[in-house]
Amino acid sequence: MKFATVQIDDRVTIALVLGDKLLDLQTAINQFPATMLEFIQQGEQFLDRINQFIEEGSQEYTVRLDEVRILAPIPRPTKNIFCVGKNYAAHAIELGSEADIPKAPMYFSKTPTTVIGQGDDIPLHENVTDSLDYEGELAVIIGKKGSGIQRDDALDYVFGYTILNDVTARDLQKRHQQFLLGKSLDGSCPMGPYIVHKSAIDNPHDLKIETKVNGEVRQSATTTQFIFDIPELISVLSQGMTLEPGDIIATGTPAGVGMGFTPPKFLKTGDHVEVTIENIGTLANTVKQ
Repeated sequence: MKFATVQIDDRVTIALVLGDKLLDLQTAINQFPATMLEFIQQGEQFLDRINQFIEEGSQEYTVRLDEVRILAPIPRPTKNIFCVGKNYAAHAIELGSEADIPKAPMYFSKTPTTVIGQGDDIPLHENVTDSLDYEGELAVIIGKKGSGIQRDDALDYVFGYTILNDVTARDLQKRHQQFLLGKSLDGSCPMGPYIVHKSAIDNPHDLKIETKVNGEVRQSATTTQFIFDIPELISVLSQGMTLEPGDIIATGTPAGVGMGFTPPKFLKTGDHVEVTIENIGTLANTVKQ
């Protein structure tokens, strides 16, 4: 099941993606949550009713996908987005050397104001950076509250998966010797277009991920190349820190970022960036001045 936050006319609603159509869940199902966060927080009590609509194949309460505006699945997260650095060995090497391959997960965060959705413009922020970069990533959406989560139980805490572009100001990263500012410029976290429920992803550790800039393939890898898998990322993060429904964990980016080229291929006005992950979809955004 693929879920989207969409705007239909002047109304924002949660929808189920059915090919080129959307099922307006708030119209179709009585007392359906008003936001994606509320939907995730209420657990999976509505999934049986959603499955019933799918089995019935009813066209009632559906709208065409091209008639709505797709927003970020969680337009305003309740806390910073958790991100993982250097979770692909080739990416760690392209930004340094084999000595930079981490021995434990590296975590940093992006603020909630970074989030934008499918088709939204990525601000160039040329007044503060001249080194804006892309990072296509698989993101995990947490589905239930937990702390001290054991590795073997970690996937039980997942609601689903989405695509995230961890847009980064490399010069700010270098200048300030930490990640928060360079990772948290407004509009620097395109996310979506959908959240795919975990039941629709057979193996999140075997998904192809590809990033294109103006049609040129820059990143091409699979999640089999993770250094630290999703259960490890969740378990380590939750030791002494409570994870909550709707929390977002970006799992790291593969090799091929702009900074890794000689000379670097940083983003510029008009660049069109597409991140595609197998079984989820394509997240597309254009850089604007």
